[in-house]
Amino acid sequence: MEKQSKRDMSRTLQRRENISGYLFMLPSLVFFVGFVVIPMFLCIGMSFTDANLNAKTATGFVGLTNFVNLWQDAKFLDALKNTFVLVVVTVPAVTLFSLWVSSVIYKMHSAALSAFRCIFYLPVVTGSVAVTVVWKWILDNYNGILNTALKGAGIIEKNINWLGTSGIAIWCIILIMFTTYVGQPIVLYVSALGNVDQTLVEAAQVDGATNFQVFWRIKWPQIMPTTLYILVITTINTFQCFALIQLLTSGGSGTNTVMYYIYQTAFKLTEQPGHFGYANAMGVMLAIFIAILSAIQFKLGKEK
Repeated sequence: MEKQSKRDMSRTLQRRENISGYLFMLPSLVFFVGFVVIPMFLCIGMSFTDANLNAKTATGFVGLTNFVNLWQDAKFLDALKNTFVLVVVTVPAVTLFSLWVSSVIYKMHSAALSAFRCIFYLPVVTGSVAVTVVWKWILDNYNGILNTALKGAGIIEKNINWLGTSGIAIWCIILIMFTTYVGQPIVLYVSALGNVDQTLVEAAQVDGATNFQVFWRIKWPQIMPTTLYILVITTINTFQCFALIQLLTSGGSGTNTVMYYIYQTAFKLTEQPGHFGYANAMGVMLAIFIAILSAIQFKLGKEK
């Protein structure tokens, strides 16, 4: 009887703890369901309709018409190409640079390490709008500090329209994304490298392993989960790049992306029939591309 009583008390206590945990989760859960799950299913449903943002009546079902039209839309294909260029260039560059910087600074004195982490992480917490305004001033065609510095050094003779020239503007976007994305990966890598089992490192060094061998055989496998997380998050953020495009180029000069084209179609092209359903179809396709790339990254990460 005593054992049964203790078992019942344990179950009661566990039940109370579970209820308390779910109550603490409830605000976030409500927010997640209301602003993520429900809109996601609404987006999928409306992608099969000819919905308009200002429509007051029920919209008609058009099946896969929106998805078929996407692959015949030159603007969407161009936006998709630009988006993939951003992903293919930015994600590896951010990951490799963050890993290199972290490998250099993670053994520094705590004061120096904190200073470096603060410097690299500052653009992350500053806000995309503030960072974009600063970069817009730097890259200004007439009074920008970059043109002034390059002309002063004799590298260029006349001002370059960095954000207005096709072929140059996209690389300016990549540069800005690079400077704003490296902060979080550096902080994560510093933490991951600091948690590497030092006994294995010391044993390998005693056996004559080089620094590269120590990194590749011991450190790299242990920081692989962090690398996988960084790859996935950076890929998602790059696919969803919007503020930079909106504030710097408004999709011009060869910088139109899928995310910006979704916004433009849904909220600007209101005179186009079925514009809102068409924009939702683009959103679904963007989510599919992100899911596929994330799955590939998880697969490759597990094989390592």
